[in-house]
Amino acid sequence: MKRIILTGGGTAGHVTPNIALVPKLKEKGYDIQYIGSYDGIERKLIEDLKIPYYGIASGKLRRYFDIKNFSDPFRVIKGYGQAVRLMKKLKPSVVFSKGGFVAVPVVMAAKHCHIPVVIHESDLTPGLANKLSIPSATKVCCNFPETISHIPDGKAVLTGSPIRQELLKGNRLKALDFCGFTADKPVLLVIGGSQGSVIVNDSIRGILPELLKTFQVIHLCGKGKLDPTLNYMDGYVQYEYIKDELADLFALADICVSRAGANAICELLALRKPNLLIPLSANASRGDQILNAESFERQGFSMVLSEEELAPSILLPAIQKLYDHRSDYIAAMEKSQQGDAISTIIQLIEDASL
Repeated sequence: MKRIILTGGGTAGHVTPNIALVPKLKEKGYDIQYIGSYDGIERKLIEDLKIPYYGIASGKLRRYFDIKNFSDPFRVIKGYGQAVRLMKKLKPSVVFSKGGFVAVPVVMAAKHCHIPVVIHESDLTPGLANKLSIPSATKVCCNFPETISHIPDGKAVLTGSPIRQELLKGNRLKALDFCGFTADKPVLLVIGGSQGSVIVNDSIRGILPELLKTFQVIHLCGKGKLDPTLNYMDGYVQYEYIKDELADLFALADICVSRAGANAICELLALRKPNLLIPLSANASRGDQILNAESFERQGFSMVLSEEELAPSILLPAIQKLYDHRSDYIAAMEKSQQGDAISTIIQLIEDASL
């Protein structure tokens, strides 16, 4: 039996594309194993699928000063040693990495053991973890045409992002019942990211009284970010994280407000959901979400507001404008050339494992 090791973690965006590949990998006869961090979000998501999971030591790769910068390199070295032992024990045919800091020692261990590696880079420009991993990769899957110029010749393949197929099969009526909403008022879905965005959460909650005059609001606010004082508001529901019902909530949503993580926006594109993107600022990141959002705005898929533009006088009219022009955004997304990313990536994995 062919065996594949999947890796990636730190955020849900580094795990969900791996999950999207699982059904097709099983159909192709792969025995699937997963290497992630000891206690990252990926652990529960993967173990829920009954896939064998191996936790290793990992250290975050930071571009800013932090006292942990002195200790984390030793965790990476420890993780590398653990990953090498796992490679020798599991003997995979191929490794597929979605990125994130935990993936670096896994990819390097695979190279050490002469195991081919396929990497997926979601953002327009490669992140630090993938920059370190790309020299060890056989192929690098990309979401944006612009990314190819950042990858060594012959390695980059424009694939798009693998989307969980169950997201395309949501039931609007189930979502109405789940949220306790009525069918005669439009629905706004707010997605703050798996870790929750304080600024997005606060900005939406600051205009809730006005929003609820026009919309019903589903707010995915992140772990520990619920506000119990708002539970009394009719037409507003909030959840830390949604798994099984997410497809239904997408089916119910007329428009979405979201961060601009690559996987999130690719899901919005695949679902043809008009969206307002609020990218993570360059002060708090390397600016990848800004580039992602600008690309989608140029293609007519999204509206974009910066964090600095989230005053009620700007945010509220922007949401209304998005709703009023939602058909224009849907039409642009319908013309997109998003292909069958899952089949393309699986073929790259098959070719690499020969």
